[in-house]
Amino acid sequence: MEVRTSKAIEVTVLSAEGLLENRRKPVKKNAFVVVKSDPLNPISTGVDSEGGSYPSWNQKLEMELQAHVRFIAVEAHSGSKVIGSANIPVTDFLGGSLPENYLSFLSYRLRDANGEKNGIINLSVKVKGGVKSGYAASCSRPWIRAPMDDKVANGIVTGIPVSYW
Repeated sequence: MEVRTSKAIEVTVLSAEGLLENRRKPVKKNAFVVVKSDPLNPISTGVDSEGGSYPSWNQKLEMELQAHVRFIAVEAHSGSKVIGSANIPVTDFLGGSLPENYLSFLSYRLRDANGEKNGIINLSVKVKGGVKSGYAASCSRPWIRAPMDDKVANGIVTGIPVSYW
């Protein structure tokens, strides 16, 4: 089995609600969202020039999600200023009982640089299908025998194979 170190995901940034500049003043225009799983490769939506503090994008962003990534960062911007952000755990849409190509609709509270509430971001995430997800349990070295007490386990050994480097 082929071992994958990344998965292709599709993040659709739908809309935001209640975005404020400076904690009091509603955003008037030019809001956009940046999504990143890697700080060196951010992806952004287009600018919503008319939605004000309730912007709408409905824009799909495709990205590779490396196996070691645990969160995706989402940042709402007004002009050049970050006005709110959220960290989305990948476990909210990947793994567990969710099959590939399952479309998860998610909403998260955004927080400003001081940790204060600043709106809500609405998005959907789909792990792209056709990618083999799974890891083969294998060992390149021979099995090592371990002594065991036949009185305790009746000669049966159970365990989970783990790779070692």
